[in-house]
Amino acid sequence: QVQLVESGGGLVQAGGSLRLSCAASGTILSIKSMGWYRQAPGKQRELVAAFSSGDTTTYADSVKGRFTISRDNAKNTLYLQMNSLKPEDTAVYYCNARVRRLFATREYDYWGQGTQVTVSS
Repeated sequence: QVQLVESGGGLVQAGGSLRLSCAASGTILSIKSMGWYRQAPGKQRELVAAFSSGDTTTYADSVKGRFTISRDNAKNTLYLQMNSLKPEDTAVYYCNARVRRLFATREYDYWGQGTQVTVSS
């Protein structure tokens, strides 16, 4: 199996910064893509930032210029540096990975348990 464990969430004042981490572990042969999503109360889960094939990155318009996604391939770990945080960034942040497991014939999507980010005004 594959596990994604997020960390780094918390409470911060507007204008502050947080860094989220997501460590993937288990019977991983390769990771095709990894990304961060978030879900605020009463809203649908939305893409925040992601790596797709190769080193292509995608950011939500609302976070461009403030958030930076990065990864350490050797550690199967994904990061999200969040600067200039705003109250509207408050949400549960989830890590997602599309993984090819050992001996598997296709890729599967996995999700972390989520980490709460709260930005006070």
